[in-house]
Amino acid sequence: MFIVETVKEIRKIIKKEKREGKKIGLVPTMGYLHEGHLSLIKKAKEENDFVVVSVFVNPTQFGEGEDYESYPRELERDSNLAKSAGADILFHPFVGEMYPNGYNTYVETYKVTEKLCGASRPGHFRGVTTVVCKLFNIVAPHRAYFGQKDAQQVVVIKQMVRDLNMDIEIIPCPIVREKDGLALSSRNTYLNEEERRAGLILSKSLFKAKEMIENGERDGLKIKDFIVKNIQGEPLANIDYIEVVNSENLESMKKLEQEILIALAVKFGNTRLIDNMRIKIS
Repeated sequence: MFIVETVKEIRKIIKKEKREGKKIGLVPTMGYLHEGHLSLIKKAKEENDFVVVSVFVNPTQFGEGEDYESYPRELERDSNLAKSAGADILFHPFVGEMYPNGYNTYVETYKVTEKLCGASRPGHFRGVTTVVCKLFNIVAPHRAYFGQKDAQQVVVIKQMVRDLNMDIEIIPCPIVREKDGLALSSRNTYLNEEERRAGLILSKSLFKAKEMIENGERDGLKIKDFIVKNIQGEPLANIDYIEVVNSENLESMKKLEQEILIALAVKFGNTRLIDNMRIKIS
């Protein structure tokens, strides 16, 4: 049995594996797996004895008018890809299994959820922390793996784990990009050819900003202004936010020091893309 759909069954399996002394790795996903997800699964397999990949399109992290209904779903494809990357079990619960009738409990973090994507998607991170907390309780992994493309999500999950004394190691993994620089995302399938071409302005701007910093620029406002003007030069781009922040607490940085995160969200047509870059300041 590779695909498991109930909490009862996945817990039974995990208890058996733990009795045998195995380390459990968890890769939470919303499915429609791509090379970015597969890199997480492979990393989890390297560091653990038994790997669980969850595929669950979580309704509580989608706001009104967002793409919950249209979000791509291909379970058989995901199952084959997850297995090929080293997953031992694919946990695919139905909505009613995760949120049964009468469900009314949520997990919420503050401050780090009020910026960036949290500012433009109210309630999004409450949905994220709630479902991830539930997955942690259900699977009880030793380690959990998240892609750095969702940089704010990584910060939020780390905060939740730290504040709630969860005995889980959070492993952030690098962004995986197409050869032309576009960060891999399940939502890239929404882009038409012209929008996809326009979307390359995101990674180009980030890498140029990194080059400016490596050449000695330490003014965060100048870096932000450069990226804004560069992206505004692309007619199809509609900026949601562009921020230069501390990579740990997401506070804006005027003078660049320690480790920074340049994070951005931009719409191309109806598709909202996010991208980011972490840079250590020497």
